[in-house]
Amino acid sequence: MIKSILNKLAEVSERFKKIEDLLSQPDITKDQKKYISLTKEYAELSPIVEAYKEISATQKAISEASQISEDKDEDIKKLAELELEELRNKLSVFEEGLKGLLLPKDPDDSKNVFLEIRAGTGGDEAALFSGDLFRMYSRVAERRNWKIEVISLREGEHGGYKDLVTRIEGSDVFKYLKFEAGVHRVQRVPETESQGRIHTSACSVAVLPELSELSEIEVDKNELRIDTFRASGAGGQHVNKTDSAVRLTHIPSGIVVECQDGRSQHKNKEKALTLLKTKLLEAEKEKKNAEQAKNRKVMVGTGDRSEKIRTYNFPQNRITDHRIEMSIHNLEAFLDGDIEEMTSALLEANQAQALASLEKG
Repeated sequence: MIKSILNKLAEVSERFKKIEDLLSQPDITKDQKKYISLTKEYAELSPIVEAYKEISATQKAISEASQISEDKDEDIKKLAELELEELRNKLSVFEEGLKGLLLPKDPDDSKNVFLEIRAGTGGDEAALFSGDLFRMYSRVAERRNWKIEVISLREGEHGGYKDLVTRIEGSDVFKYLKFEAGVHRVQRVPETESQGRIHTSACSVAVLPELSELSEIEVDKNELRIDTFRASGAGGQHVNKTDSAVRLTHIPSGIVVECQDGRSQHKNKEKALTLLKTKLLEAEKEKKNAEQAKNRKVMVGTGDRSEKIRTYNFPQNRITDHRIEMSIHNLEAFLDGDIEEMTSALLEANQAQALASLEKG
């Protein structure tokens, strides 16, 4: 096993023993917050320690079998060699599993998200494409039994959306959607194009984890401007005739959020405040971590076609993710929410990159 992984295992083993000692102290339960945090960390480290024990035991068995394989008795030697082959295969599987356990976990993976879609370059066609993306993510949510709700939207003049903010709730939402962040480019012939020319448009997607620390974020009411307005909708008997939609402007940061999901102004204000806190906390993290700020800028982009992470090519029935150079030729199914193959490939590529970093030490 390479040195960097052995060093990591030494760190984990030392930390595991320290937590074990702390949890054995009679007064530890007096601080419930600390106790819960330690028991959670203990549970996360336990599989790594157990896997390492399995590897150590297998390595010992290999050493013993190697000695026996030098026996002069041909039958005993043959049996030992067969056992050695089996043990080495077993060790290889254990080591690969251990590497997976040692990979750093994203603490946000299990969280719900705020997903934003904004039309970029391409005018009406970009707005229409943002509508396609919203439908795609809605279908993904259905397939995974996630709950999706619209927080705010601005409709395009000829359909689709200029911008749209949704909240998605469910199991491991951020884990599966975080790689959707970036600029999505579409190439197709618009319905209004009489010459049959292919147009290229783009939408930017941002995926923000709904952070549990929101309760710790205090927002001074004096720094908020609150506007109410009528929610936009399809009209008819359900059209909103009251000013229930809420727009919050955080004056110091300039961050503006809207919520027009429900008919209750109070509930819309609560949801808008949650989104505002999420954005403020995200901004605070960015200030503390320059690299994260750089990544965030790359993630959101400007909505320009050249910043694409993925291209949806209608004439060729092809979706290409440029980060992993992977193409799928089934555009209709993909836009219907069948993105599992691409999502899995992106997760695997991310893990491979993390593993390479781990092995370099």
